[in-house]
Amino acid sequence: MKKIASLILGIILGILAMYFYYNNNQDMSTEQPTIKPPSGVISPDEIKVLSQEYNERYKIINDSLFKDSKTGDNRSSWYKIEDIENYIAYAKQQAIENGNTLDGLRLYLGAHPDTNEEEGLTTLFFVPTGYENTSESSIFSLKGGSKDLKDGDGLDMGSEGHPPSANYPQ
Repeated sequence: MKKIASLILGIILGILAMYFYYNNNQDMSTEQPTIKPPSGVISPDEIKVLSQEYNERYKIINDSLFKDSKTGDNRSSWYKIEDIENYIAYAKQQAIENGNTLDGLRLYLGAHPDTNEEEGLTTLFFVPTGYENTSESSIFSLKGGSKDLKDGDGLDMGSEGHPPSANYPQ
C-alpha cells in the first residue's frame, strides 16, 4: 500500500512540476508575436497622396484666413502614444460609469479660438464613440453604427506640426 501511495504522490508531484514548468516557460519566449495590421492601414505612398490632395483646400483656408500669419494654419496634430493609450483607458472607464460601451474613437477637425497672444490654429481632436448598455442585445444597439458618446470627454491639445504648415512627411 505504501508503494501505491508513493507512486500516486510521485505522479501528482510530477504533473504539478510539469504544469508550473510549462506555464513559466511560455512567458520566456524570445520571439515577438506577429501582430496583424488593423483594417484601414495605409502605406506611406497612400499617405503622401492623401496629404497632397489636401493641398488645394489648405491653400484656400490659409490664403483667406491666415494671409497675414507668420506660420500659416496648422496641418497636423501630434499626440504621445502614452497620452492616446491613457485616453483610451480613461474613455473606456468613463463610458462604463455612464452606462455605455466604448467601441471606437472619432477624429474631428476643429479650431482653437483666437487670443490676444496668438491665432487659433486648426486641430484634430478625439471623441469617444459607442452605444448605451441596455437590456437588449448589443446587435440592436450597433445597428445604426457608432454614435458619439455625448457625455464622454474628448482628447485635444496635441502638438502642432513643425512648422504648423508642414506637409507630410515632417
